[in-house]
Amino acid sequence: MPADPSVTDAFAPDLFAGRAVLVTGGTSGIGLGAALAFRKLGALVTATGATAAECERAASEPANAGIAFAPLDVREGAAVEALVEGLSRLDVVVNAAGVIRRDLEHDPEVFADVLAVNLTGTMRVSAAARGKLAATGGCVVNIASMLTFFGGPRVPGYSASKGGIGQLTKSLAAAWAADGIRVNAVAPGWIATPLTEALRQDEAKSRPILSRTPMGRWGTPEEVAGAIVFLASPAARFITGALLAVDGGYLAA
Repeated sequence: MPADPSVTDAFAPDLFAGRAVLVTGGTSGIGLGAALAFRKLGALVTATGATAAECERAASEPANAGIAFAPLDVREGAAVEALVEGLSRLDVVVNAAGVIRRDLEHDPEVFADVLAVNLTGTMRVSAAARGKLAATGGCVVNIASMLTFFGGPRVPGYSASKGGIGQLTKSLAAAWAADGIRVNAVAPGWIATPLTEALRQDEAKSRPILSRTPMGRWGTPEEVAGAIVFLASPAARFITGALLAVDGGYLAA
């Protein structure tokens, strides 16, 4: 039986040739999946990680060749402004930087820090990029979650941040449409990433997740990347303010 085609095979190989893409949280998981997809489709990709060591590890992987990795703490406004200002042009921003602190987020200090990264960081990067995106008719793709729609008893901060991402996406879509900027989000279901590794390895926790997912398996970062690429592509030129579930049917079940 032939191997399944790559998700990016569905797109023209030069779809983003000459375009510049910024992916925050792009050293692993969904962010890296998006960075790889845009690079394969011809884009000039800058991907950020929380630390220099994280970026060095990602840059050392042969599979990641051609992606420019740069450290960025999305909580630091001056650092965000400097990174965006240093880009000669910008066509797509993918806000994938995120943290989760299971069971610790009931502490208000931890709660606040999770929101500072996941929600305020997304706003900070988007606001810094607005001028360059307006100049190119660009777009923003945010990373929402199933917890945009459901509560998470172990992760009130993460859930609140992802609920906020849903409303931020809609609000910026309405506010920036006059600038020619589209703002959308993907809402991944249960995806095999470092953030979900502990859940995947715990059969008692993994079993109910898979039984609730009609497609019966964990998704991959590449599959989420395909939806991100679609939302950033000309095929989605009349789509803004959308939250696209990439969840194997979890939300519908």
